[in-house]
Amino acid sequence: MLGAVRNLRTCLAAADRRDAASSVAHIALLLRAPCVLASLGPALAGHARRTADRPQLLVGLRPDTLQSVPVRATKRGDERGPLSGSFDVLICGASFAGLAVARELTGSGASVLVVDRYEIGERQTSACGIPTDWLRATGLMAAERQRFGSLLIHTPHDSKRYELPWTFSTFDYRELCALLWERCDARFETAKVNGRAAPANGDGAIAVETDRGVLSAPLVVDALGWRRVLASGDGYQPPDAPLSRGLEVHPHGSGEELEVWIDRRYVPAGYGWSFPARDELRIGVGSFDPRFHVRETTELLAEDLGQDRVRYQGNWIPHKLRRATEGGVFFAGDSAGHCLPLTAEGIRTALYFGVALGRELRAVHEGRQDRERAAAAYASFHDSHEWKFRWMLRAQKLVPRIPPRLLGPLIRALGGKRFVDWSFGHYLAIAPPPALTSSPQPVRVTV
Repeated sequence: MLGAVRNLRTCLAAADRRDAASSVAHIALLLRAPCVLASLGPALAGHARRTADRPQLLVGLRPDTLQSVPVRATKRGDERGPLSGSFDVLICGASFAGLAVARELTGSGASVLVVDRYEIGERQTSACGIPTDWLRATGLMAAERQRFGSLLIHTPHDSKRYELPWTFSTFDYRELCALLWERCDARFETAKVNGRAAPANGDGAIAVETDRGVLSAPLVVDALGWRRVLASGDGYQPPDAPLSRGLEVHPHGSGEELEVWIDRRYVPAGYGWSFPARDELRIGVGSFDPRFHVRETTELLAEDLGQDRVRYQGNWIPHKLRRATEGGVFFAGDSAGHCLPLTAEGIRTALYFGVALGRELRAVHEGRQDRERAAAAYASFHDSHEWKFRWMLRAQKLVPRIPPRLLGPLIRALGGKRFVDWSFGHYLAIAPPPALTSSPQPVRVTV
């Protein structure tokens, strides 16, 4: 790392004194961040959120496709009747976080209902990439589409390949959701969650209003995304909320490189990316500033790469942690801000916190703790990661202030093996795969 800094000083000497002094201050802060290189790491450009419906069996989509995948099953017309009832656990949201919670409750004997506006696997809004070890440790390797051992970073004046200390995989969203649901014994229903309802009795259950009726449970999870539907309301609305925005196109094609562009031609504060996934490319632009519209520059990047501008998808991306519990409700995934600033990686963090929450709720159902103790333990676990997210957010704010002419030398100076291994190791450790920790272990507290 010292060698990288010496090289960087040489580059800075060529800059004028005022810009160099400002940049050195920025870079010094970045180098102190425990996971700064995450900024140059797998920038998961946006991430999958709300989906839903119980998968049906469908055989033989193509020879290399999972045999059991979701098909359109959203109830319509006469099939969309009233829905009500009481359950042990109610999970609102059926993407990564919600399905991870449900999976951890499998075999507990709890009556678990998962609800979402859409069927499971229907609404991909992500480049769908994750460290390969997470797929391996959670039994989701069948959804993998392509694997990468390096990251190619482009700046306006230079490019640098980083040899990663761990591999990174793109995956098929629909198949991964089907694999998660395959190991659940919960019930699923399509329903749009509108918010909390007045409880019908005083038994401590929390009532939730949907477009099909009122549901209740003593244990309720909001995994519905950044809108945080079951919270009391905190005024989170773009473009004033701490949200980034991302947009992708998905042309058919193939590639061998996992690529990131840090180039103000595409976005003043953010990055562009191209994530190959076997037979398609996921090309997009993410902006840390929610006021910057990324459609034109997403199309520009696709055009520069000679690719079609087709199959658009995008989403708002939180870049600040929010409370893990509120009013008796547990929050996971985007609703809790479980998306890493700077890289916008939210898939493994949604799984990571979802697993931890599922284990706390299982302990409640099995009589090993009450809801209040589970809430305190989960909140403590969530809060123990706050400093990591805070450092990532600082780096997110600082990186766009580095003069463009210094980006190339900086990327190259920090690309040595020792520094890359160190920084990417710290980045992975923010939310390590279960194989490395045996499980995400909530912090125990006394209440």
